[in-house]
Amino acid sequence: MKTGKATKDPERVEPPGSDVRGRVAELHSLREQVRRGPSDRATEAQHAKGKLTARERIALLLDEDSFREVEQLRRHRATGFGLEARKPYTDGVITGWGTVDGRTVFVYAHDFRIFGGALGEAHATKIHKIMDMALKAGAPLVSLNDGAGARIQEGVSALAGYGGIFQRNTRASGVIPQISVMLGPCAGGAAYSPALTDFVFMVRDTSQMFITGPDVVRAVTGEEISQNGLGGADVHAETSGVAHFAYDDEETCISEVRYLISMLPSNNRENPPAHATGDAADRRSDSLLTLVPADGNRPYDMLKVIEELVDDGDVLEVHERWARNIICVLARLGGRVVGIVANQPAHLAGVLDIHASEKAARFVQLCDAFNIPIVTLLDVPGFLPGVDQEHGGVIRHGAKLLYAYCNATVPRISLILRKAYGGAYIVLDSQSIGADLTYAWPTNEIAVMGAEGAANVIFRRRIAEASDPEAMRARMVKEYQAELMHPYYAAERGLVDDVIDPAETRETLIGALAMLRTKHADLPSRKHGNPPQ
Repeated sequence: MKTGKATKDPERVEPPGSDVRGRVAELHSLREQVRRGPSDRATEAQHAKGKLTARERIALLLDEDSFREVEQLRRHRATGFGLEARKPYTDGVITGWGTVDGRTVFVYAHDFRIFGGALGEAHATKIHKIMDMALKAGAPLVSLNDGAGARIQEGVSALAGYGGIFQRNTRASGVIPQISVMLGPCAGGAAYSPALTDFVFMVRDTSQMFITGPDVVRAVTGEEISQNGLGGADVHAETSGVAHFAYDDEETCISEVRYLISMLPSNNRENPPAHATGDAADRRSDSLLTLVPADGNRPYDMLKVIEELVDDGDVLEVHERWARNIICVLARLGGRVVGIVANQPAHLAGVLDIHASEKAARFVQLCDAFNIPIVTLLDVPGFLPGVDQEHGGVIRHGAKLLYAYCNATVPRISLILRKAYGGAYIVLDSQSIGADLTYAWPTNEIAVMGAEGAANVIFRRRIAEASDPEAMRARMVKEYQAELMHPYYAAERGLVDDVIDPAETRETLIGALAMLRTKHADLPSRKHGNPPQ
């Protein structure tokens, strides 16, 4: 019987001996080889692009010496197209767990040096396993993405691997925090998983996300565009809203991921970590008396109001550069994490529009999923009028925000600083849709619309028939304001729980949140709701 000579595995390290000590030495040698990666040249090429290696990224993310790798020695079993001659360990993805500030976090990181980080069957199976482990352990999952999409040589097996990731992303949604960090080009299927997660971080110049790349766009539409112009960090942070955060370098980006994790619970059965603070709960904020003008037509920076109220002025703003007419931040009040939704009068007068509604709705849902109380600061003139808004579906997009608030069972407090008009007042967590407590400053104006517009409607005939229409209009505006828009009108009707001194806002909010800490509310039994799309 004729037998062929077995080909030598190019990746295998020859054992130095047959005894136990020799086998252990072989193991350490093999592990060291795997940790170094495919070659020094591949590492240098990664660094030349301004990118760190997968293991360098993991070291930045996790506490020192806390990483425990899973399936380090996994190799693919595919054949054809030369794959049988290239069977590197890890198969281009590093998976495992470690700690961030002592709390368990699971992670997987594409290794661009191996197959360009492309996803094959073994690669996907490793990711599936670590995602399953994170869900069972009830711990956050961070993906460090730097991959070239599906491994073409493995065909449909690679595509099926993506399907398994998407299914697990969906199953883990609202159960454990999922954070995607984009550190290289991610196209096609590689872009869908991040879109299913809670947060997306990007790095300028080195990371991109798109379904079809510039070459396909050029071939189909004739449009010329660069990778960054099509799907770079600034595009997704400012225009599409796909990215929640964008940074100039990987070190800063990953440091901010650690900070975000410190604000989130490990899973939906826990509360976010509480931290001791030296910022007194009863600290007065007298600067608010001048920071917010009494004149409702004068703009101001709402972010400065938030920084004055929260512990030590520290905030983590989500979607900072997208839909800037509304602000969504994570911060602490009295050492405990809160989510703050606030209109931004410095941008589009703080109106609600399509993008602002989407941004705030997703943030409210996130806070509700992870037991983060919601504080809403209102200074809103209404929804943005216009043909583009109506044709773009502002009704259904605004309904998303309304649905999110109505569905939220976490403690909810709203505070009306100045104006709160029309449907926007109702949508932004009014008492009528379930806010636990509603406060207002003495500068508040709650009404169907502004006094000018209301007087023009109600007193239209009297104004038209007057010998001096402008004088009559001014008189009617003052009359409407005095009758229906004075600061105590809503409080007299039980729609505001208290009108408070702005300087005492911090103390009031912290006290109310402490009272609501044991709040329990059940939703009707159902498989799931059918929110507006």
